Amino acid sequence: MSTTAAALQAPAGTRRKIGSTGDLIFEWMCRGSGILVLLLLGAIILTLFVGGLPAFREFGAGFLTSTAWNPVEGREQYGALVPMLGTIVSAVLAILLAVPAAFGVAFFLTELSPPWLRRPIGTAIELLAAIPSIIYGMWGLFVLVPFVQQYIQLTIGETLGELPLIGVLLASNSFTGTSVFTASLVLAIMILPFIAATMRDVFEQVPPVYKESAYGLGCTRWEVMKGVVLPYTRVSVVGGIMLGLGRALGETMAVTFVIGNANRMPSSLFDPSTTIASIVAMEFPESLMGSLKQSSLLALGFLLFVISFIVLAISRFLLRSRLKG
Repeated sequence: MSTTAAALQAPAGTRRKIGSTGDLIFEWMCRGSGILVLLLLGAIILTLFVGGLPAFREFGAGFLTSTAWNPVEGREQYGALVPMLGTIVSAVLAILLAVPAAFGVAFFLTELSPPWLRRPIGTAIELLAAIPSIIYGMWGLFVLVPFVQQYIQLTIGETLGELPLIGVLLASNSFTGTSVFTASLVLAIMILPFIAATMRDVFEQVPPVYKESAYGLGCTRWEVMKGVVLPYTRVSVVGGIMLGLGRALGETMAVTFVIGNANRMPSSLFDPSTTIASIVAMEFPESLMGSLKQSSLLALGFLLFVISFIVLAISRFLLRSRLKG
């Protein structure tokens, strides 16, 4: 009791000094954490750039436009165009497939699902997010690849392959089932739970009075979603989509199983190809320390960083301009 009374009777200046010291320590700890993240990111980028510098010096700007990949000693030629194109196309197609499905799941859970069904479906979404990527790759190889080959690739290739313009993208030139489309489908399944969970959580944060007011005016569920929920949560929704896109750009093992790992330019979505992450995972263990091949693989890693940065920067710019408008 006496100690408590003494603490209560302590001069205000002493208590303020102790509190200000603690605030100062906490401030510098938080600031140091932020600086540490920047230092780690800078160290990774610098390591990749320095490691890939011999490849950039050897091939110059042609490294970005070349489709060659010849690791034979004495005739080494490396180019980044094929893995860069495979990375971008598979990730963008995965987003196009995953976002509508994720929105449907989130819309069902927040607006249509009975209360007793919301928890099991929400738990299933969280379990999908927890599955390791190599499991997705194995499942895709043994289940999804034959399904795509038999029921999607042959059907679409024979039916729509002769159409002008889009027929070239849908033609079946290879019948193995491993293709850019299969990799995009696996990526879409992998990133769907991240996007769906984000959308569900932010949809639930909309104040009920907003939706009740819209319903009172006679709006349907879809009109409430389009006119009230989506405008209120668009920043978080775009953030969830970017989270999924970042996961799709850097995915390695699942893509390696189903994309075919063919370092050549695909002529349609059903042709095998490769991505930056998969070619690095497949060939980096075989590269000699300090060799031109290892330098080219490190240069590809640096380019993956650049691609991710450009995609995120564009998305933030579009979102900021949309908010200002």
